[in-house]
Amino acid sequence: MRLRRLSALFLAAALAATSTGAAAEKPAKVAKTGSAAAASPLTADVDAALKRISADSLRGHLSFLSSDLLEGRGTPSRGLDLAAEYIAAQFRRAGLEAVGDDGYFQTANWQFAEHKMDEFALTLGNGKDSVRVAPKHVSFNLGQGMDVAQTGFVKLDFKTEQPLDGHGAATVGGKVVVIDGLPNLKALSQEEALAARKRQRALIAMLAGFKPALILALDRHNGEGDAGGNGRLIDPAIRGAQAQAEVPMLTVHAADAIALLGGADAAGTAGTSVALHLAAPAERAVKLRNVVGVLRGSDPVLKDTYVMVTAHYDHLGMRDGVIYNGANDDGSGTVSVVEIAEALAGLKQRPKRSIVFMTVFGEERGLLGSRYYGRNPIFPIAQTVANVNLEQIGRTDSSEGPQLNNASMTGIDFSDVGATFQRAGKLTGINVYKHAVNSDRYFSQSDNQALADQGVPAHTLCVAFAFPDYHGADDHWQKIDYANMAKVSRMVALGIVMIAQNPVAPKWDASNAHTKPYIEAWRKQHGAAAN
Repeated sequence: MRLRRLSALFLAAALAATSTGAAAEKPAKVAKTGSAAAASPLTADVDAALKRISADSLRGHLSFLSSDLLEGRGTPSRGLDLAAEYIAAQFRRAGLEAVGDDGYFQTANWQFAEHKMDEFALTLGNGKDSVRVAPKHVSFNLGQGMDVAQTGFVKLDFKTEQPLDGHGAATVGGKVVVIDGLPNLKALSQEEALAARKRQRALIAMLAGFKPALILALDRHNGEGDAGGNGRLIDPAIRGAQAQAEVPMLTVHAADAIALLGGADAAGTAGTSVALHLAAPAERAVKLRNVVGVLRGSDPVLKDTYVMVTAHYDHLGMRDGVIYNGANDDGSGTVSVVEIAEALAGLKQRPKRSIVFMTVFGEERGLLGSRYYGRNPIFPIAQTVANVNLEQIGRTDSSEGPQLNNASMTGIDFSDVGATFQRAGKLTGINVYKHAVNSDRYFSQSDNQALADQGVPAHTLCVAFAFPDYHGADDHWQKIDYANMAKVSRMVALGIVMIAQNPVAPKWDASNAHTKPYIEAWRKQHGAAAN
């Protein structure tokens, strides 16, 4: 559905109507933006730009980017490289200015470490019996070789409220630690799985501080591992810090090994033994790329300040020969960035601030591309006034019910970016709301976090936090609601224009307890001018 020029009657109806799905709530109470009392930003020029955002065009882009040809866009992969070239071609077609070190590319020259498993050996014993674990029955992601030979181990039960109760460096340091009772993440809802992963990461982080020799996690739910097949990406600039933070951990999937380890008491037994040999990984050079283009602003001063629109263009790649196409996660956000860029590039009068369009690599491996940009910004962080990140905006079949004409923003009440987008939503028929749980929970789970950590008001906008096929092999382009995605993209485009046109930059809300570290980071970036 194309957006028509709003008459006074249509505008009044749009302000009154909020077509919501099951998860919709009342708009969050957010700080008012500096332009709240200004005239409508929906000028004839902007209206014409929004009309250029087309459901058919979004479908065309996404049917390619999430096709089998790209093999799931894993990081690194040939498919990811093809996706980067395609996005750069669209930025070139739109007439965006190339600002990378190689045209539209910001290049990360990293290393990819892979273990050759022909020498791998993990043997477990209990004094009477021994089990040799095959490579296909382990999973790990280590950047180093290891040799461990110990008698006895420390056993922790993840199902208890305090798995580390009574343990510290004296009981764990230098020892093998076995973690039992881990949940079956595949059987949990997306929200439950996120909470379980967060709790598990917290436990591992605490254990890392006690410097165990090795952590063995027991997976009683999945019989096959990956034999170290995921590899490990290494940024040479922070290799030392990465190695120092690494936790030596293997997950064991073999039933006989789990029976041997899981049957021991909490302190292990005198007769148990763990012997591991893992050769150092082989490394090869890889080239990873963020794709970046800029639409320069029109104001002589404000054109040197920047509003960023981002999405991650990677997904899970291939696993056991199965392609994970990731149409909604996050092909939908990626093609919306492309489509919004092309629409706004056609404005007769550009906004005062410059608008940066960027798609990033490696989100699925730990927000790698956005964090790389955060460490190596093309545009000064102190002059970057906002970031809106797009994630999962194509599927309306949420686990919480249909999400037509709805969009939720993470941390919506953390800054006045939320107020701007709620106003843009009212003008375009999209209810931009705060999800009671997920708006805060997911704030740190996507690519906005790298800029938020440096003080930039940065948020992620999505339509469905949880949906069928999340991280599944059936997240295909045919399941996207393109009419709704086009409407959401128009809202995003208008919100971006409103920020870029406003001489008052967005600010964090100091009255919100969550914003303290971000305000401190903002002050650090802006120095004395912030006092």
